[in-house]
Amino acid sequence: MKKAKRALLGRSLKPVRIACINYARESINDREMSRLTKALQKCYDKHFLPVWGYPVELYVTRKPKRTDWQLVYFDDALHKNMLGRHELTHRGQPISKIFVKALGEEPISVAASHELFEMVLDPMANLWADKNPNTQYAYEVCDAVEEDSFDVDGLPMSNFVYPSWFEPFKHPRGARFDHKGTLKAPFSMTEGGYVIKKVNGRKVIKAFGSPAKRRRFNAEDRRGHRSEFRDPNGQHHPGRRAAKRRG
Repeated sequence: MKKAKRALLGRSLKPVRIACINYARESINDREMSRLTKALQKCYDKHFLPVWGYPVELYVTRKPKRTDWQLVYFDDALHKNMLGRHELTHRGQPISKIFVKALGEEPISVAASHELFEMVLDPMANLWADKNPNTQYAYEVCDAVEEDSFDVDGLPMSNFVYPSWFEPFKHPRGARFDHKGTLKAPFSMTEGGYVIKKVNGRKVIKAFGSPAKRRRFNAEDRRGHRSEFRDPNGQHHPGRRAAKRRG
């Protein structure tokens, strides 16, 4: 806990409340939602908080408070409650979305922990880390290792990178760059990972850990994902509310 407190210097010790809302009723029942949320909280407190130091409190609800951040599960991007903007709720708070039917064989818990971790570290999906004067890497903590996982209470959770991953200098022998200890250098990735880069301050590109990963990624429905929000030319789903407003 001492490590967590050191990391929290300059930040409020009061946890951010994150409302977990289940609109994926075809895919997740109430019991599964409760188990998933408890496991996510345990994973966060035990594994993520000591490294990154940003306390959160997850709870299941159907009516979030105005000040709550949100972690929302949808069956797909066409759900009637799908919001038009990716980064904020209609009340101006950060939101992350999990599209269950689009996950394929990926466990829901892996996708949910991935979205949770990345929302907490960069809620607006607008932070970048400098590798050199010409290249910046998106501040996404799971993408580079996104097909790696570890278990918490029988549920697989997403691997994530450490602060050292974003530091473009030589590190001492034995430095860890991700939670599982797989990566050996900053800005590296596993064969199942990818990264988002901005070149010369304008062009946004994606690089993949392997050709197979590129093929799997390109086959996915990416509408509404953080990777698309970051890219001016990305795929964005306007949501039914936005479509109705346009007439």
